[in-house]
Amino acid sequence: MVADVGCGSGILSIGALLIGASQTYAIDNDILAIKATNHNRQLNGIAADKIRVQAGSIEDLIANMPVAANGFTCNILADVIVEMVPYFDQLVDANGWGILSGILTEQVPKVADALDAHKWVIATFWKRQEWACLTIRRSKY
Repeated sequence: MVADVGCGSGILSIGALLIGASQTYAIDNDILAIKATNHNRQLNGIAADKIRVQAGSIEDLIANMPVAANGFTCNILADVIVEMVPYFDQLVDANGWGILSGILTEQVPKVADALDAHKWVIATFWKRQEWACLTIRRSKY
């Protein structure tokens, strides 16, 4: 199961399902994103029960998932990611992973500091022009 935090158009949920996720739980605080996710789910012929989408916060998502996710995607600006880092442990299981994107490269140190403070490590770092993508995992120490 994959959580999609800040689902926008739903593309990350759809992609996760297409590469093998059994279920996605998606959330966004913008009602237009919820509508877009549902519309794109339908366009791609994905059953409604495969992408559970709702309006709300990461706390709402955690409260409405039956179990912790295996991993999560989050394509949101750095300041919002930093605010959510304390919730990542509740979002995923003990071997959980995350993919963070939508981060300006100059803001990566701020995100890295927040992750480190909550015992997450950056496993990989990619950049393209001024944008960065991080894969993260729980620290074993």
